[in-house]
Amino acid sequence: MEDTQCSATECKKRIMAVHDTMDVLSGKWKVSIIATLCYHESRRFSDILTDVSGISNKMLSKELKEMEVNKLIKRTVLETQPITVKYQLTEYGLKLKSVIDNLAEWGMEHRKYIFQTSKEEVL
Repeated sequence: MEDTQCSATECKKRIMAVHDTMDVLSGKWKVSIIATLCYHESRRFSDILTDVSGISNKMLSKELKEMEVNKLIKRTVLETQPITVKYQLTEYGLKLKSVIDNLAEWGMEHRKYIFQTSKEEVL
C-alpha cells in the first residue's frame, strides 16, 4: 500500500473536498444516473428510468433537476411530436467519468472477491 501521508492542513482540505463531493453526489441514485450517462452519450428520461433499476419517475425527475442545478448534466428539449427530452453530461460532469470507471472496476473486483470468499467458506 502506498504512503498517503499529508500535512494536517492538506488532509483537512482533502477530507473537506470529499465531504463536498459527497454532498453533490449524495443519495441512492445520482452515481447510477451519472454512470448511465457516462456509458451512453445521451439518454432520454425513459432510457435512464430503464437503466437505473428501481428508481421512480418522481425520484428520477428530482435527481435530474438537482444534477442540472449542479451543472453536471444538460437537459435538451427536442421539438418532436411528442416532445422528447434528452440528458447528457456536461463537460464538467464528464470529469466524473474516471471516478465512475474506478467504481465499476472496484465493484467487479469486489463481486469476484466476495463470490470467491463465499465459495471457500462453503468448502
